Amino acid sequence: MSKTALKYREMISDARRIVVKIGSRVLVQQSGRPDVRRMRALVKELSAMRKSGHDVVIVSSGAVGAGMEALGMKTRPTALPDIQMAAAVGQIRLICRYQDFFQAERCKIGQVLLTHDDFEHKLRLANARRTMENLLRNNVVPIVNENDVVADEELRAELKKFGDNDVLAALVAKVVHADLLIMLTTVNGVIQAGTNGRSRRVSLIENISRALLRSVDNTKGSDLSVGGMSSKLRAAQDATKAGCNVVIANGRETGVIRKILTGRDVGTFIPAAPLT
Repeated sequence: MSKTALKYREMISDARRIVVKIGSRVLVQQSGRPDVRRMRALVKELSAMRKSGHDVVIVSSGAVGAGMEALGMKTRPTALPDIQMAAAVGQIRLICRYQDFFQAERCKIGQVLLTHDDFEHKLRLANARRTMENLLRNNVVPIVNENDVVADEELRAELKKFGDNDVLAALVAKVVHADLLIMLTTVNGVIQAGTNGRSRRVSLIENISRALLRSVDNTKGSDLSVGGMSSKLRAAQDATKAGCNVVIANGRETGVIRKILTGRDVGTFIPAAPLT
């Protein structure tokens, strides 16, 4: 890791309010069934963060995928009523797993379901902010997800879709004034092709340019998720403009959150833009 990258990573230790976005493919197996061992391991790390004095907000995907498995769907549905049905069934399964695992760690959780319109409506946004702040003050971990059951416009229009909750995570980070946004996916950060034809992980991105957005691999790779790396970088760009540092890392790597918080060179670090 370069001296510049190391210097930037040292800022992570100062983060006190952290939003952790967990992608669908991190939480569920290919069948859609929740990956119990991975979820339990992540919850242990998240609980340790809370107990060490950090404010922790989780933005969790996985409801539609979990619902697909419960309903016997082999591929992600395309009809809006079927997506909403899968979300309604899967959200229960997902939050019950979280409840069991966090309870075992003696941590309390609270569910927060949001839509795109909530961020456009001043009163609803103020209510959401107040609720999350109150949860954090009372040592409760908010678990945020998109309210797919009623988010008709978001599911119909790609421009309004949260994109596997990437955009939602950035919006939540801004609303709660987070110091750090950790986006957990199933790759080791931003991967680019090198001059020798081999791909390499990018440890530090100081500026998210249009050229970078064009160059990243945006392959979704699974019926269980709808976001790609381009979606994550655009969300990161939005969060950094609000003064929030961002790390994109592999949520299936053992101890990944602990490694990030201790300044290890994992994933891709994107520093907050200077506030003017």
